[in-house]
Amino acid sequence: MRVVWALEEVTSKEISQVLQEKMDWKPATTKTFIGRLVKKGMLQTEKSGNRFIYTAAVSEEDSLNTLKAGLFHHICSRAVGKTIADLIGEATLSHDDIAMMEEVLRNKKKDAVAEVVCNCVPGQCTCKKEHGMNCRH
Repeated sequence: MRVVWALEEVTSKEISQVLQEKMDWKPATTKTFIGRLVKKGMLQTEKSGNRFIYTAAVSEEDSLNTLKAGLFHHICSRAVGKTIADLIGEATLSHDDIAMMEEVLRNKKKDAVAEVVCNCVPGQCTCKKEHGMNCRH
């Protein structure tokens, strides 16, 4: 998707060239992946002669917002802080990025709770094992 977002309108050949260079993907792999993105409604296609032109059906910003919204729904709410810390630890960040995050954390600290409540499905909670805490549903 980043290839399409960057170039706006692309052919499968152009996508394939970029992914072969960056990811060492074979053209057949790229075509399969493009087909999946079309089926999921992420890419739009337009026939132009004997080739298809692909454009993004979803903006990069909308895609990131959907990803962010769903990320924390798939993990225990008690694991969110560690997950964020792990993501930050693995990311390459600029001084400006770090300053922005420090400001967000200063503001977030004003509303912080003493203990995050578990949101696991009853009977499937791993709070004791994963966090050393008893669950309070």
